Amino acid sequence: MAGFGDYNNYNRPYGLDPNRETNDLYDTRYQQIYGYHTPLNEEYQGPPLVMDDISEEENNTYVTTAISVASLVTENLLSHPFIVLRRQCQVHNTLKNYHIVPYTLLPVVVRLHRRQECTTLWKGIGSTCIVKGLNLAIEDVISKGTGWPKEISKCGSIVQFLQHMALKCISLAVITPFYSASLVETVQSDIASDKPALLDVFREGFMRILEWGTPSRGRMLPIWAIVLPTVAFGISKYFAHLTLKSITVRVLQFQQRHRHELSPTYDMNKAKTSNPLIEDLNLKANIFSFIAMEIIFYPVETIIHRLHIQGTRTIIDNLDAGTAVTPILTGYEGFIDCYNTTITKEGFGGLYKGFGALVLQLAAHLAIIKFTTLVVSEMSNLLKPANSPNSEETVSSQQKYLFN
Repeated sequence: MAGFGDYNNYNRPYGLDPNRETNDLYDTRYQQIYGYHTPLNEEYQGPPLVMDDISEEENNTYVTTAISVASLVTENLLSHPFIVLRRQCQVHNTLKNYHIVPYTLLPVVVRLHRRQECTTLWKGIGSTCIVKGLNLAIEDVISKGTGWPKEISKCGSIVQFLQHMALKCISLAVITPFYSASLVETVQSDIASDKPALLDVFREGFMRILEWGTPSRGRMLPIWAIVLPTVAFGISKYFAHLTLKSITVRVLQFQQRHRHELSPTYDMNKAKTSNPLIEDLNLKANIFSFIAMEIIFYPVETIIHRLHIQGTRTIIDNLDAGTAVTPILTGYEGFIDCYNTTITKEGFGGLYKGFGALVLQLAAHLAIIKFTTLVVSEMSNLLKPANSPNSEETVSSQQKYLFN
């Protein structure tokens, strides 16, 4: 027996385990069957990442980022002409054609462009951007000075949430005079008023602050009488937006989980350890909540704008026909009086004047998002290797993931 053992040791290379040949055959066969290699002395970590899955996830991330940028640009810049139209309708208390549906505005817009310059619906764009930037700057200063969270995602307790809401209230109160000045620049007629300079919004805003108690111009309300309803409107709209967004995210997560469970390729262990496309769900919820808040709070916005514009001696375009101008002459004593007077003299529809412009604005917003989705999806398809087996399925999912 010893000789037989010496014979095996003599013919076997130095340092080779007698079981190694069997292990090598097993590893080779295991790799051929399952496509990857796992040494027996290492803990199994699951199959390797598939490149198609990584590529699809990266493409979805690109689509989400592109849609976020497109939505931001549309909301702050491309929607401005529709905002001008709806604000002019909102503050015009004697407007006979309420323009609640979109098609009644189209001939009026054509006449406006014929009589005035092509930039007539872009008036006040500079001051509007300045006010939005001022709002962000004030929030940043307050956050750094007090330590209050500027973003809702950084609120980890009820106290931090209340601090965040207080920060929003203070910021809205500070920018209210400048918002009034920007509103005047947005609705005044180009052919009946001098074009304001870019920084006139600061001069007019500080004038409103100096006239805090007793305005020097006719029926203009003191700024303190406008600050409270403006802050209440802004913070209520913001809180409702957060609430509806949170509910929408939960509903979308439930629907997505239900669809995955019905899928034949559903993996329960993977579903417990991963939360895919959470950014996509947040984006969907944010867009849906934005649209809902614009519709729900539209009547309140009408009253707020009428209070801001009262006594400013503003002359606006008459959007009954689009060929004349008219002054704004009102005498409201406050928010409640403005509401009661509007209901009495104009009916409930008076609170929805210019709603058709909002419909056009939201339709354009969604169209731009859809167009951006298609463009980015096609570009990612062109950049993806042609031999990828799931390229068509990936592009199809990218094109419709936002609207499922």
